[in-house]
Amino acid sequence: MARYIFITGGVVSSLGKGLASAALGALLQARGFSVRLRKLDPYLNVDPGTMSPFEHGEVFVTDDGAETDLDLGHYERFTGVPARISDSVSSGRIYSNVLEKERRGDYLGKTIQVVPHVTNEIKDFLSIGEDEVDFMLCEIGGTVGDIEGLPFFEAIRQFSHDRPRGQCIFMHLTLLPYLAASGELKTKPTQHSVKELQSIGIAPDILVCRSEQPIPDKEREKIALFCNVRKEHVVAAYDLKSIYEAPLAYHREGLDQAVLDVFQISPAPKPDLTVWLDVVDRIQNTDGAVNIAIVGKYVQLEDAYKSIKEALIHGGMANRVKVNVEWVDAEIFEREDPAAHLEGFHAILVPGGFGERGTEGKIKAAEFARTRKIPYLGICLGMQMAVIEAARNVAGMKDAGSEEFDHEAGKRRFEPVVYHLKEWVQGNEKVQRKVSDDKGGTMRLGAYDAVLKDGTRVAAIYGTTAIDERHRHRYEVDTKYREKLEGCGLTFSGMSPDGRLPEIVEWSDHPWFIGVQYHPELKSKPFAPHPLFADFVRAALATSRLV
Repeated sequence: MARYIFITGGVVSSLGKGLASAALGALLQARGFSVRLRKLDPYLNVDPGTMSPFEHGEVFVTDDGAETDLDLGHYERFTGVPARISDSVSSGRIYSNVLEKERRGDYLGKTIQVVPHVTNEIKDFLSIGEDEVDFMLCEIGGTVGDIEGLPFFEAIRQFSHDRPRGQCIFMHLTLLPYLAASGELKTKPTQHSVKELQSIGIAPDILVCRSEQPIPDKEREKIALFCNVRKEHVVAAYDLKSIYEAPLAYHREGLDQAVLDVFQISPAPKPDLTVWLDVVDRIQNTDGAVNIAIVGKYVQLEDAYKSIKEALIHGGMANRVKVNVEWVDAEIFEREDPAAHLEGFHAILVPGGFGERGTEGKIKAAEFARTRKIPYLGICLGMQMAVIEAARNVAGMKDAGSEEFDHEAGKRRFEPVVYHLKEWVQGNEKVQRKVSDDKGGTMRLGAYDAVLKDGTRVAAIYGTTAIDERHRHRYEVDTKYREKLEGCGLTFSGMSPDGRLPEIVEWSDHPWFIGVQYHPELKSKPFAPHPLFADFVRAALATSRLV
């Protein structure tokens, strides 16, 4: 049965609970243990699938089709363990499950209450797959004291009480602010945060303290005394140049040893940190740099494209070059010439998105990359815009566009080379969708197989003709335009196994121009860069040497 580590946060949000959880998972793996990481989010949305990228950042999609918090991307990138639908839950999903049971009569007429019915539902979720791994790391979103988070804190308190002594521990992240005027690190916010946690029946075993300055022994002793933890279990978390330095940094501070000490695992297996030493070496010792533009519509919030940025860093690591990413608002190109903004870049990436806003700018970015022979990677909507650009400017279809934009406008304006996907095959079943369906959870989600055409660039990059990648879309390129577009040089180099859905397009006469309907960034890891991103950065490097 798994040992549980509950990770909570206090003082302020965005302290890096997800990163600390992921790094700790990697360190436990380095010591030979198996791990699984989970995220419990207090918001009332059932999942983040319908939330604005400006509101929530990226939606991370799992192989089994769950739309989850971006922290699950950190978990996968650091541990390599594929996340599942059972690794992410929100208050909305918990309450939805409870209400469904109440409607069915499962509670036999009882009055439904937060305790025990909601907390029991959370505990049932925590128990899923507990016999599969050595450690289960469960991160609670938000901060201690948030009203919406109280049921989760009560549930983990009960959960640890129900389990045998020593099977659950609590790790709490706090902030030690530095006051420049007095030259002091202040421990009081941490003390108050721990007091708040203790008031709901949870006593932290380990404190991870974010700080911009080294924590003197005097302050460490003070925190240990007033927060009732051992001094060696007060772990410093300093700012890092790269998030991939976190496992080594936390190991130096003794986080993994503190966890094993609390669980009384002795003698503790020695860690093998070879992988992370190599990762950090590739980040710190680069040979050159490339400049890549991400032309998107949510560029004001970088977290909206979190996995893409990380995958580009991984591609840089594969080539031992630094990747300089610049965010370019696609709407600018609807008013200005792209050349003035894109000429200094060695490659262009156009990511996914929803709605018509900014799409004409993405089309112009695709045209710029095609005509100037600059490496181009189009992802999801970025592929669709590249196809529309080809249809308009090469195949002579001046009215080419997407049905998505007509649906949004409420009138027909375009010839739909991209149409609303009404049915597809998932496993052995046919899935059907209507435009009027609910928005949440109705897209083509999760991992699907694709067959690559022999002799194409993507087949060479992957080194195989059979792949599976993660999807998140409800619009698709129409195959009835395939013959016309291929006659112009745009090769449909990857298709679904039944041959009905285009997965990849590439220009045969271009040094590197690829559009993919799926999201390759979701599978990239620092120790295993995705082949598309690795080769995309290689192509950018080749372009930089021609300039």
